[in-house]
Amino acid sequence: MLTHYPYSTLGHTNHGWLDARHHFSFASYHNPQRQGFGVLRVVNDDIVKAGAGFDTHPHRNMEIITYVREGAITHRDSNSNVGKTVAGDVQVMSAGTGVFHSEFNLESEDTNIFQIWIEPNQLDVKPRWDSYESPKEPTADSLKLLVSGDGKAPLSIYQNASIYAGHFNEGTKLTHPIKNQAYILVSEGSVNIEGCLMSEGDGLEVTELSVVNIQALSDSKILVIDVPLQ
Repeated sequence: MLTHYPYSTLGHTNHGWLDARHHFSFASYHNPQRQGFGVLRVVNDDIVKAGAGFDTHPHRNMEIITYVREGAITHRDSNSNVGKTVAGDVQVMSAGTGVFHSEFNLESEDTNIFQIWIEPNQLDVKPRWDSYESPKEPTADSLKLLVSGDGKAPLSIYQNASIYAGHFNEGTKLTHPIKNQAYILVSEGSVNIEGCLMSEGDGLEVTELSVVNIQALSDSKILVIDVPLQ
């Protein structure tokens, strides 16, 4: 089963320094029909103005993944981790027992990120942070695994979930397996997924399917977030 959520239908809040679209209920945006997707609790499509960012604030027992679409984001936390993640790359923070962090756009241009929160399957772990410079070559026959809970990806989280990325040239076709259920994001361009036409910023819930067929209608970038029900 496919459920398509066009960009124009997403929740929207604009704080001036932050222009955010919400795939699920978050902060002041509340939609009782959109409380998450399995253990996937948050997907925010954020535009952070140049020189602005999220001031130091706490998190606990959450896996927080940031995929940078444009620009760069600089991370600092209470465990002395500091790092800059640039367009096309990804960072992961396991909040565990508790961590304070900030995320700032220190660049001269706006930064666009997907902020993804996944509930962990282990509570009160030692907090950690890491980032990964993902390959930028076009996707040929399979998506690139960026994040997983089984130790097979460059970045690890405490959950039986996986995040894949694809950078497609126009006309590319491939079949991607679904382990649990998947939420697919279009970061750039347009794609056809099982007959569903998706554009930049759209989201797609995929349930009760073991594979999805993907065709790039233009040069495109997507993320596939494969998550268990609970």
